[in-house]
Amino acid sequence: MCQLLTTVSGEPSAALVGQFKMARGVYTLGVLLLTSAFWLSAIFKILDFDGAIQEVRGLTGLEPASIVAVLVIAVQLSGSALLIWGGRASVIGAVILSGFTVAATLIAHAWWVKDGVDRVRDFNVFFEHLGLVGGFILAGLLGLQLRRR
Repeated sequence: MCQLLTTVSGEPSAALVGQFKMARGVYTLGVLLLTSAFWLSAIFKILDFDGAIQEVRGLTGLEPASIVAVLVIAVQLSGSALLIWGGRASVIGAVILSGFTVAATLIAHAWWVKDGVDRVRDFNVFFEHLGLVGGFILAGLLGLQLRRR
């Protein structure tokens, strides 16, 4: 089995190199999909900055909403880019996106204060977002492992 992983000179075999390239490609595709809601949201906020400001006001009421919107864009883009990059950066990106997602979910989907269909909808969205956080954690750790190879 060890001979499949290394050549006579001790260098990684073509099979091992091929597996790493495939794993890295699958990782990149996976994190592009995992982070797509965030980097696409940031792009649309940039293209419609007035809409981004209104979204901040509607969800949080925080002022100045324009500064909060810029910060949201920066967090969404930087967290996504770092997670996609891999290595140690992926762990930082995972922490950024996880923190943002937990905070935004607590603000926007507080199902425990709602009734009826709003409660059910926000309950589902709340836990879907926690699932994203789990994905970020796994992707951050996988990115770290892939970079070490």
